[in-house]
Amino acid sequence: QVQLVESGGGLVQAGGSLGLSCAASGSIFSINSMGWYRQTPGKQRELVAAITNDGSPDGTITYSNAVKGRFTISRDNAKNTVYLQMDSLKPEDTAVYYCNAIGWLVAARSFDSWGQGTQVTVSS
Repeated sequence: QVQLVESGGGLVQAGGSLGLSCAASGSIFSINSMGWYRQTPGKQRELVAAITNDGSPDGTITYSNAVKGRFTISRDNAKNTVYLQMDSLKPEDTAVYYCNAIGWLVAARSFDSWGQGTQVTVSS
């Protein structure tokens, strides 16, 4: 079992900044990717940003077009933690943000786990 614990989020005015963090714990052998998704009522969950291990020092980073240039994802591999720095926030960034991690357990089984979600609200 893998647990993802998210922190951060909250209420901020448009143009402001917020930071999210997500720590993975459990019988983890390796994590292939960690990322952030968001969801608003009546809509599908969408990718915000993700880091995938590809052997390079920083991994492969993907951003949605909606947040590119404003959000920054980073990861601390030693702590199995992923961060999302959100700057220049807009009201349309308001959503529940979910952390996701994909990898392998010590028992040689794969996992694809989600956090409980954290609310981000941007007021205009």
